Amino acid sequence: MHGLKLDAEGPTWRLDDLQLEAVHARPLSVALIEPFVIASGRVDATHSVEIEAHVRWRGQIAVGLGEAACLPPVTREDQADVLRALAGVSSVDALVALGPVARAGLETAALDAVARIAGVPLRALLGDAATSELETDVTVAIADAAKMGELARAWAGRGFVALKIKVGKDLDADLRALEAIGRAAPAARLRIDANAAYSAAEAIALARGCERLGLTVECWEQPCAAGDLEGMARVAAELDAPVIADESVATLQDLTAVVARRAADGVNLKLAKSGGPLACLAIGHAARAAGLRIMVGGMVETRLGMTAAAHVACALGGVDFVDLDTAWLLADDPYVGGYVADGPRYRLPDAPGLDVRRRV
Repeated sequence: MHGLKLDAEGPTWRLDDLQLEAVHARPLSVALIEPFVIASGRVDATHSVEIEAHVRWRGQIAVGLGEAACLPPVTREDQADVLRALAGVSSVDALVALGPVARAGLETAALDAVARIAGVPLRALLGDAATSELETDVTVAIADAAKMGELARAWAGRGFVALKIKVGKDLDADLRALEAIGRAAPAARLRIDANAAYSAAEAIALARGCERLGLTVECWEQPCAAGDLEGMARVAAELDAPVIADESVATLQDLTAVVARRAADGVNLKLAKSGGPLACLAIGHAARAAGLRIMVGGMVETRLGMTAAAHVACALGGVDFVDLDTAWLLADDPYVGGYVADGPRYRLPDAPGLDVRRRV
């Protein structure tokens, strides 16, 4: 693992002679093609920060990139908070004091630089070098039923067989939208995400409605509030498809509570939520040991953030559900390199680090 260590207490740095020579942060705001509406809010552009870390390790210097992806109100940090937090950071030790979004971006950038020095792709630095291909879903955000059906049809036409459907604002409207999606893309496998908006009773009612409509539901993501583990457990016990905890699990301690309460059948790993690749790996390994399924997702990120998350998914040897789609929802792509996509299929190259560069 090239000096990176994971243990029962979580991820720790064990990189001899690692030094941060410089850290540069700049706003990374890219407009979306369509408004990204979820139960808890609306996003019209990314709220990210690009972080450039100049790292010295084993006598060599390299530059790595990372994306700190904010998604208010899901994340407590917004773009301005991350920029302030990173001002003056000069050592790896400072990572511990940063909020999870800022820490995720800086840790990713530092690991990218280390992997470049080591001459290996990031996934090899973190774990499994053999896995390099993934297949992702694509998200249909909340809109009127006709629009959601139209988007589902368009994505299905591009080869996507798994659709992540955002719900949670209104139960009746959600059922109308799901009915329209079922007509537009009848072969689609649905991953339904309420972003913590439903009560247990509402989530179960939506599931029964999907059964009546004959929809194929692969999983239910975070149906109830983050702290409502009793409600999550009730939904998990009632439904056949697995319940995936997202907002409920940001740390290993959160995972322990979810497992103890049988509040979910799986967990969604996100760099910005948990503070970087190392924390995600620790949670992922612990979740797998507990018999849970694993999803890897993101906030609303560019190619840079999506590539980093894909390396984490591959480092785990692959995962059950891949939700790394948001770069396709943006009006512009400020980067080149990283993943190579063919419809929903990702392939990560064998180039060192993330192999992502700013577009000239």
